Amino acid sequence: MILYLHGFRSSPYSMKARLLAQAMAQRGRAEEFVCPQLPASPAEAIALAAQVIETQVAQHGVDSVCLTGSSLGGYYATYLAEKYGCRAMLINPAVKPPRDLEKYVGVTTAYHSDEVFEFKAHYVDELRALAIEQITQPERYFLMAATGDEVLDWREMQAHYPLARQQIIEGSDHSVSEFADYLDDVMAWCDE
Repeated sequence: MILYLHGFRSSPYSMKARLLAQAMAQRGRAEEFVCPQLPASPAEAIALAAQVIETQVAQHGVDSVCLTGSSLGGYYATYLAEKYGCRAMLINPAVKPPRDLEKYVGVTTAYHSDEVFEFKAHYVDELRALAIEQITQPERYFLMAATGDEVLDWREMQAHYPLARQQIIEGSDHSVSEFADYLDDVMAWCDE
């Protein structure tokens, strides 16, 4: 199963989520792709993802779970990979979201809809509670980081996942606009 965790203000309608869903469907495995709309509250987002993981692990074991997280979803995926011992594919992951998202406290809108939501001040504390200062078992992680990311610093990502498999993309952007070109690598990692 691939559990895709989208980024801040994103949704299951993101380009990467749709491409992964399509790739799984083409392999006859559509039911093994899960991408919920994550709540704005980090604690609630983690609880939702944990429920999906625990159900999958109870039925098929931890090796059947591959977390894939983009941006804030990468931060969540790291926390969950450490908690459950599963693999994680991280695409331009946030490594310091309490610092980076503090400026977004207030009312904002989602990228893929006009839905308004509030990012509350105490959500920053919820993010702090999920911090993983150092990953264990780096072989469980695959980092994909773009040097052209206009939102997050790829060097922080690279430093946060030492000894993990890393694919540093020269140029590109935060959303990895050419993600389709890397889909085979992502699928191969998730199928290991």
